[in-house]
Amino acid sequence: MRHGQDREGEIDILIERVDPDLALPTYAHPGDAGLDLVCAISVDLAPGERGVIPTGIAIALPPGFAAFVHPRSGLAARLGLSLVNAPGTIDAGYRGEIAIIAINLDPTETVHLARGDRVAQLVIQQVFRARIHEVDRLPGTHRGEGGLGSTGA
Repeated sequence: MRHGQDREGEIDILIERVDPDLALPTYAHPGDAGLDLVCAISVDLAPGERGVIPTGIAIALPPGFAAFVHPRSGLAARLGLSLVNAPGTIDAGYRGEIAIIAINLDPTETVHLARGDRVAQLVIQQVFRARIHEVDRLPGTHRGEGGLGSTGA
C-alpha cells in the first residue's frame, strides 16, 4: 500500500484499529474536510467537566503532514461540547491512539456520549517546517505592530 500524496489532492493514510469493533473514520459527505472520529467508550460529562476520550484508532501520516482534531459543530451548538485544545494536533511521528480532550461548556446539562458516537473531526493538512532566522528588526508592513482590535473589530 502506498503512503503519501497523489496528484489529485488525496493522501493515503495508514490506520490501525486499536479497537477492532469500532468503525473507521469516514467523511459524512463528498467534499467534507473532516473525517468523523467516534468515541471508543461511553462517557458522561457534567457541566464544566472535561474528559479524555479514546477514539479506537491510531494513524501514520507521511512526513510533511499533520492531522488536526476539531470539534463537531452540531455537538457544539446542541450540547455545548467542545475540545479543550481545539484543534488538537497529531504529528506525523505520533503512532499512539488518538484521543480527544472534550469539555462540556453547557452551564446546566450533562453531555451523554455513547460508544460509537461521532465526537470530533480529523482534518489532514500539509504542514511546513520553519527555518528560524533571527534578525535585529523585522521588515515593516502597513499594519505594523497593531494587535488585538487594531482593525476596528
